[in-house]
Amino acid sequence: MKIKYLMLFPLATIFCLNAQEPVVLSHYLFPEFQPGTVLMKNGTRNSAKLNYNAASEEMVFDNNGTVLAIADAMLPQIDTLFIANEKFIQLNKKFVKIVIDEAETGLFVEHKCKVVPPGKPSAYGGSSQTSSATSYSTYASSGMVYNLKLPDDFKILPYNVFWINLDGKLQSFSNIGQLKRIFRDKKRLVNDYLKANEVNMSDVESVKAAILYLKNN
Repeated sequence: MKIKYLMLFPLATIFCLNAQEPVVLSHYLFPEFQPGTVLMKNGTRNSAKLNYNAASEEMVFDNNGTVLAIADAMLPQIDTLFIANEKFIQLNKKFVKIVIDEAETGLFVEHKCKVVPPGKPSAYGGSSQTSSATSYSTYASSGMVYNLKLPDDFKILPYNVFWINLDGKLQSFSNIGQLKRIFRDKKRLVNDYLKANEVNMSDVESVKAAILYLKNN
C-alpha cells in the first residue's frame, strides 16, 4: 500500500491510501460513503463523498475509489462538514458531530473505536491480545486502518465520548458517573430520571434526551 500526496481541495494537501478490498465499513461511522459538503472558513464549499474513520479518528473521503484523509495543516481552514443530515465541527483538533446546537447548551459526540487484533497463542491453550494502543499504532503505521474492510479476525469495539458546552464550560463524559458529576447540582433530578429511563452511551438519542431533560428542569 503506497502513500501518495495530491491536491484535492483548493490549497489542501492530503494523503491517500489505495483501498482494494470489499466495501465493509466496520470501523467507519457510516455504512457507506455519503454525499457531503466541506464548508471552509473563507466561505468556499467543496463537495465530496465523505465518511468518518473511527479507528484513525479522521474525516476521509472517496475520490474515484481512493480513500483520502484531510491533512493536519488543512484542519484550521475548515469550518463545518455536512454529511447526509449530520453536521460536524472540530473540538480539540478532532471532528465531532453536533447533537444539540443551542446557545446555552451544546452537545457533541466524538465517535471512536478500538481495533483489537486476533489473540496470540498463550499457555494452556488460551490466547492473549495486545493493548488497544499497541494494536492501533501497529496497524495504523501499516495503513491497515484505512482499508474499507479489516480482516475478519479483528474485533471493532465502538464507543462514544460526549462533549457538553454548559453555560460556557466545555466538559466531556463517556459514562453515567461522569454525567452525574457534570449535573451534581441536580442530583435528585438525575437519579429520578435514571430510574425511569435507560441512558445508553452508545445510543446518541438517549443521551440527547437526558441532556435536554436535565437542562430544562
